[in-house]
Amino acid sequence: MNRYLKLVNFETNRFLKLYLVLIGIVFFVQMIGVIIVSRLYVNSANEAIYEDFLTKAQFLDQYGYMSFINFTRTAWFLGPIMLSMAVLIIYVFFIWYRDWLGKNTFAYRLLMLPTERINVYLAKATTMLIFVLGLVSVQLLLFPLENQVMKWLVSDDFRMDFSVKQITTSNELVILFPNTFTELLLYYGGGMVAVCIVFTAILFERSYRLKGIIYGILYCAASLLVFFAPVFVDAFLLGNFLYPLELFFIEIVMGFLVLIGAIWIGHYLLKNKVRV
Repeated sequence: MNRYLKLVNFETNRFLKLYLVLIGIVFFVQMIGVIIVSRLYVNSANEAIYEDFLTKAQFLDQYGYMSFINFTRTAWFLGPIMLSMAVLIIYVFFIWYRDWLGKNTFAYRLLMLPTERINVYLAKATTMLIFVLGLVSVQLLLFPLENQVMKWLVSDDFRMDFSVKQITTSNELVILFPNTFTELLLYYGGGMVAVCIVFTAILFERSYRLKGIIYGILYCAASLLVFFAPVFVDAFLLGNFLYPLELFFIEIVMGFLVLIGAIWIGHYLLKNKVRV
């Protein structure tokens, strides 16, 4: 366990500088965005009321109240989140291939460490989970701050306030901020299964090179087929016989089996097949 934790700490430190840059981008872009969006709304209100001579009620009827939920639908808010997600998706691959880059491949030293090689696999997977949860936590901390900035810029008469819980349950944000354990298991558990499938596919490529690419693709397809097999069986063979809750729990079991399979195959490849 101690060596596994050291590997997690090591992997985290390797990406820490870029990770902090991502957090900085999220903070500054969203903060600038909430100021700009709020000022544009206030300017529109001033122009409509003092130049077009609309009443406050007419303006609100035409443009609606300003709210933080409206801001979460803008590129200022979604852009940094999408950028962070893209970087993390790329890092799912880079966290492995970086070890093979350069003349003196670090992979040799990494795999020769006095610990089970599966710990390397698990440490990289844990690192990805930490990074994802870290960014989500930062965003949760930013909500009250950004919401307060909006309150400073937009008066009460033109603003509709929402709690953090109401904000996180609006639109697609519920995917990032699950409100129930079931949703947490579905979204983040499914994400970790996908990460482990990709990890194992990468190890196929690292083990068999060109043939490994084909093996990796076939493995990903087989994993998806196994995972969605209950849905296909229920839809095409059983005529939607299962209740949605029954199907959900079956999918949970299948996801767990796919995860265990990915880790087991990854362990086998790391131990017996990976070329350094």
